[in-house]
Amino acid sequence: MASQQALTKLELSGLRKIASGKVRDLFDVDDKTVLFVATDRTSAYDVVLENGVPGKGVILNLLSAHWFGVLTKAIPDLRTHLVSLSPPAGVLTPEEAELVRHRSMRVRRLEVFPLEAIVRGYIAGSAWNEYRAHGTAHGLQLPAGLRQCDRLPTPLYTPSTKAPAGQHDENISPARAAEIVGERYAARIEELALAVYGAAAAYAAERGIIIADTKFEFGLDKETDEVVLIDEVLTPDSSRFWPADKYEPGRDQESFDKQFIRNWLTREGLKGKEGVSMPDEIRTATSERYQEVFKLLTGKTVEETIKEREASGEA
Repeated sequence: MASQQALTKLELSGLRKIASGKVRDLFDVDDKTVLFVATDRTSAYDVVLENGVPGKGVILNLLSAHWFGVLTKAIPDLRTHLVSLSPPAGVLTPEEAELVRHRSMRVRRLEVFPLEAIVRGYIAGSAWNEYRAHGTAHGLQLPAGLRQCDRLPTPLYTPSTKAPAGQHDENISPARAAEIVGERYAARIEELALAVYGAAAAYAAERGIIIADTKFEFGLDKETDEVVLIDEVLTPDSSRFWPADKYEPGRDQESFDKQFIRNWLTREGLKGKEGVSMPDEIRTATSERYQEVFKLLTGKTVEETIKEREASGEA
């Protein structure tokens, strides 16, 4: 997949683009659904890099679809935004349909809660930096004596704001999240986020992967008043995936996620800077990590998954 050209810009003649995020573009399908397309754009430290990782959007899309299936079986009352993985019929040219195939999903049109619902099972990243300074994570007091990447006594819900492209997310407390979206919805979001993390962490552990932390997004179905799991789910872009057989607290961990890119940016003095392009070796190594964790989690390569979908007529 690394030899492909990265898809970083996308326009569809038959559909109106309604939003463009750091990675995904959203297109208007009808009054009930939206086409959700994962490009190969790559962001780190809230900055979109100049070039992308070829094939990354396909991995994110198909892995999210896999997780939606796993999670709805594990959590009977969980609702997701997924409608179909097939491009909408009759509105795209053959070339456009081929371009978005496997990297898009048709999803329900919902009101998005302006929160990143982060769940942490281990102390790492920005939470580790806060803990070292204050003994807290998102303002929540943690036990003394934790080492970098230690497992937390129980998974911790640590939300952040969902900032527009070009701005930075802000770590907030669960109490502040309740002020933003209302106590009832905040409580349901926290409940679902912890349940989804627990089910996913158990599933991944059986496959040799630690999910150190991850972020979810939720939307509101106004017709049913249900809180719905949306966006990408448990991908290398939105999660820290560590190989369990190499886990050792007290240091940074080897990972299957974009921490590899963050580390490169930090090492090169490029953290948070605009206009940065990744060299080919960083793009290739990132793609290889994403493909490896995809196979570990699904039991199939990306190519095998695509062939199965096409053979079954789902593509």
